[in-house]
Amino acid sequence: MAGVGGDRKGKKDDNGIGGAIDFVLSNAKLVLGVGGAAMLGIATLAVKRMYDRAISAPTSPTKMDQLGKRSWEEPSWLGSSPRLLNSDMKSTVSRSLQTLPTSSSAFEPDYRRRRPARGSASGQAELRHARMRLSLQEQLWSFYRRRVAIPSEEQATARRAALDICAELRAFLRAKMPDMPLREMYLSGSLYDDLQVVTADHAQLMVPLVLEKNLWSPVPGEDTIMNVPGFWLVRRENLEYFPRGSSYWDRCVVGGYLSPKAVLETFEKLVAGSINWPAIGSVLDYVIRPVVPTETLSLEVQYETDRRLYVDFLPLLVMEDGVSLIAKPHRWAERHENLWRQSFRAAETAKLRALDQEDAGCRCLCLKVAKAVCRLNPALCRLSSSQLTNALLLLSEADGDWTQDALADRFLELLRALVGHLEAGRLPCALSPKVNLFCELTAEEVDELGYTLYCALSNPETLLRTA
Repeated sequence: MAGVGGDRKGKKDDNGIGGAIDFVLSNAKLVLGVGGAAMLGIATLAVKRMYDRAISAPTSPTKMDQLGKRSWEEPSWLGSSPRLLNSDMKSTVSRSLQTLPTSSSAFEPDYRRRRPARGSASGQAELRHARMRLSLQEQLWSFYRRRVAIPSEEQATARRAALDICAELRAFLRAKMPDMPLREMYLSGSLYDDLQVVTADHAQLMVPLVLEKNLWSPVPGEDTIMNVPGFWLVRRENLEYFPRGSSYWDRCVVGGYLSPKAVLETFEKLVAGSINWPAIGSVLDYVIRPVVPTETLSLEVQYETDRRLYVDFLPLLVMEDGVSLIAKPHRWAERHENLWRQSFRAAETAKLRALDQEDAGCRCLCLKVAKAVCRLNPALCRLSSSQLTNALLLLSEADGDWTQDALADRFLELLRALVGHLEAGRLPCALSPKVNLFCELTAEEVDELGYTLYCALSNPETLLRTA
């Protein structure tokens, strides 16, 4: 992709075709605008990949039979990865490229376009488009009822199981580590915001740590040599007056900073190593086991024969200015070992709900449908709830119809917006624009996500069928 894939200088530039493609991409914004250039970039990427693979194929007839045949029959970007498109999605590729829009107005939301006269050819096209939107609207509601919505009884049962686990952990920590400075633990996550989809199988147990104000100070990630907005360091201060050992959490200091990894390891020894979960499970009539390996401390709770709940144990720091930091490591933890992740989830969810209440909107509904699509489609599983939420919040900054009757239009607009953000390689956090929510994706993942979503724009129903 133009924004993140970078200049693929290792490719051959046979007859200048690759250079011509790059020239078209670099100048597309002047002709098509930002939205049009984003779509053109995704589509041209597919053509360029096929071209690059073709010219890099071996020239020997023997080697061509063995290695080059697939280059022409089915390019690698269609089937080399298990996360890529399935057969139904692949069939839309040629249609997507043939119908590539050439006008920037084609990427404007439907409510901004002027309606043509009924009798004109464009009026007939608009009528067909309206019928397609109606069909998509019906399919989105059907998909929501069949795959997205979770029965209230299932949610209530999962919440009770999470509450039982929380109570056991609270009692254990108070008895085993009475001097550990903790605030009251509480349960959080989409299960408690009515934003969980497909099945009620995930909850977060927040464990707030108490830090002495004069011994610790937060340092924003952008103010460090690592320059990672959205992540923070927590520095140990005043060692000359309060030497190590003055704070309980000094045992988790690494290189002068409170290490989220060390904090997690401390709790892991207690939660996974000291608690007799089989005995507790037999009392509660659950099967409970720690999940290993995992980036965070997590418990698997089988509370019914065919129902499982995963409870993430998340240490939390709430700073004086209200900044919330959680011990969820950066994806590239080996380079950013001491970084705490800033959590915007509560504020993002509150803002999304407030907007829906103002205009009886469908933002939360659209978010749940998009989350289910990404969860059930392996090629889109890298898109997180936070990324989808922020894309919707950014869309909401422009005037538009967010009533439930406009769900299909807003769902398509969300797909277009995500393609544009992926093309740019940046999705700003709606509450803190300096934070790039795509910063932990690789260039290959960005390319794959963008290409998958671009193909889905010509036939979005495919996403609902493959889910």
